[in-house]
Amino acid sequence: MSGNVLIIEDNERIADWVRVYFERAGFSAEVAHDGESGLALARRLFPDLVILDLMLPRLDGVELCRILRSESDVPIIMLTARETPAERIIGLESGSDDYIVKPFDPEEVVARAHAVLRRVRDRVQQVLTRGPITLNETTRSVTVDGEPVALTQGQIALLSTFMRHPNQVLTRYQLICQAFGYDFDGYDRAIDSQVARLRKKLGQDGSRPIETVYGAGYRFVVEDD
Repeated sequence: MSGNVLIIEDNERIADWVRVYFERAGFSAEVAHDGESGLALARRLFPDLVILDLMLPRLDGVELCRILRSESDVPIIMLTARETPAERIIGLESGSDDYIVKPFDPEEVVARAHAVLRRVRDRVQQVLTRGPITLNETTRSVTVDGEPVALTQGQIALLSTFMRHPNQVLTRYQLICQAFGYDFDGYDRAIDSQVARLRKKLGQDGSRPIETVYGAGYRFVVEDD
């Protein structure tokens, strides 16, 4: 199991230490050392998992956890230097999926991350329906108004990204990272042709459901979501 991990920890030594262990385990990892930059990175990268320190400068971990939870269902593991029942309750009630007390073994953090990701992926919805479009991620099949539509694997990955973030403006970089991975060798504008082909396959009328947001990116418009 691998994925993209965002580590938000103000202690640079601890952050780098944890990052190294995640990278050894096959994850890609990004680091932020304060709450505001962590929030900005989370909004830009859409990580698969967030490792979040409770005590952070500029924006504390509890408030950041609440913001992240209000914007997405990304799994969050919270770190803290103190273990009290009150802190554990605060951490879990703010939306974190797990709670680890310092000092810790980074191998334990990675193991707990694997466990959280397994739980989340086991409960991930396999069939997405947005308006007239249905995507079955298990069979990799798509229908529009009940009629099957043949898409390439890349187009399915792109459609899945749109459908998992309805009515959100996604930049070209975000689409590339989510649909094709950080190592995708295209440049930002290459996504435009991918979107154009997907629109044609979906047979959409005008710009909907994939709407161009000029100067920003694209938005998958869902009227009743």
